[in-house]
Amino acid sequence: MARRTKIIATIGPASESETVLREMIRSGMDVARLGLAHGSIEDAIGRLKMIRSIAKEESRTVGILVDLPGPKIRLASFGDSPVLLAEDSEIKVQIGNSSSNGQVIQVDYENLFNDVELGDRLIVGDGRGVIQIEERHDTHLDARVIHGGVMSGRPGLYIPASRLSISAPTEWDLQALERFLEMDVDMVALSFVRSASDLAKLSLDPHPSGPLVVAKIETRDAVEDLTGIIEASGAVMVARGDLGNEWPIQELPILQKEIIRRCIALGRPAITATQMLESMIIAPDPTRAEVSDVANAVWDGTSALMLSGETAVGADPVNALEAMSRIAERADDVFDHRSWGEELSEMRLTDADDPNTSVTDAMTQATYRAVTELGVETILCISGTGFTVRSMARFRPTARIIGLTSNSRTVGQLSLSWGTESIHLQEGGDVESRINAALHLVRDGAGLKAGELVAVLAGTNANARATNVLRIEQIPHA
Repeated sequence: MARRTKIIATIGPASESETVLREMIRSGMDVARLGLAHGSIEDAIGRLKMIRSIAKEESRTVGILVDLPGPKIRLASFGDSPVLLAEDSEIKVQIGNSSSNGQVIQVDYENLFNDVELGDRLIVGDGRGVIQIEERHDTHLDARVIHGGVMSGRPGLYIPASRLSISAPTEWDLQALERFLEMDVDMVALSFVRSASDLAKLSLDPHPSGPLVVAKIETRDAVEDLTGIIEASGAVMVARGDLGNEWPIQELPILQKEIIRRCIALGRPAITATQMLESMIIAPDPTRAEVSDVANAVWDGTSALMLSGETAVGADPVNALEAMSRIAERADDVFDHRSWGEELSEMRLTDADDPNTSVTDAMTQATYRAVTELGVETILCISGTGFTVRSMARFRPTARIIGLTSNSRTVGQLSLSWGTESIHLQEGGDVESRINAALHLVRDGAGLKAGELVAVLAGTNANARATNVLRIEQIPHA
């Protein structure tokens, strides 16, 4: 079985060349993530254009995910050479953006003194160091290094999200978003979401007219408003870095499983991110623990796995991508599809007040049962917005899922959905015309054989809001 779990790769200095990007696309990158926490907007736009150009040349669909940084707090640069924050040493903490060293660190956040309290322990660089605030002065804070570590560049500084004076999206986020809307970007991720109302501040048209919105779950408040956030989003990312700071670390695996299952039940793709193959930033092979982590994320039901520093700044981005692909493919091979589908049938959450959602939910469940009983190996989902395809994918069928849509933006957005191959179907009109066009298209372009049985899911017309047609068809002869 080909790999069904999708892979998102972060693009950075190590992977921005045409040669490396082409190899990553050939090696199975499904979605390219452009993080805006580093570099300029113009750099990210240049990368977006190059990815789309190469993907077109390679006849591949590669979705583009732009990651808005939100209220990310960073230290002024330590420079390129490693700097040790020595354990039990005393340091001064100032507001500024000039430089940091082993005695004085500057924080690029003007409300720092208002948002921290004496006794607070602040995490530096995703856990590389921990400092404790001990005294307050007019121009600086005195702190002690509780856990030392080596710093370089501009590491982040973690302050509990509930304390921050600023919330997501920031004014800078909204300005950056406008630039990428002009580029018809496929997906936008919002960092440090606290509630569903934060997503509404983006003021975007529902996808596919606008980009599919990915809510990053990394705050305690977000977990407490999880259902509301999932319902308001197009997909969800389990951002385990800051989430592990907001909750006791032993709770993180439990939260990961719960967030993923609730996302899938509601038909939203779920992304698992942060330190998946972290050692491969410098090493040629992952650790045994990392391999198990990736496989377990697949078995948790994650739709897409994300590589961060491994492909952005790592020694060999293509090798990291290929390693993740092999691990995910093997985990997909032994995924318990039947148990997952049966359990989802019991736990899925439908909006009983929305007949369109209820009908699509019932039809996708019926399709799952039909293809399982009949041994049908391919499901054709004809959909304008992609909702039908995502609803079908949540059942994790062994059957191949082909999403056919007349909306070219939906094609890119479906690159995030588990097990889905997305194809542009130009044919509109009535259901007979669209089904006939789809059957001929997959015969000629997707390798299906004449006479092969397929399940077809569609609406009665191209603008139907509910999936209300399920048929078992044969692929026609030429």
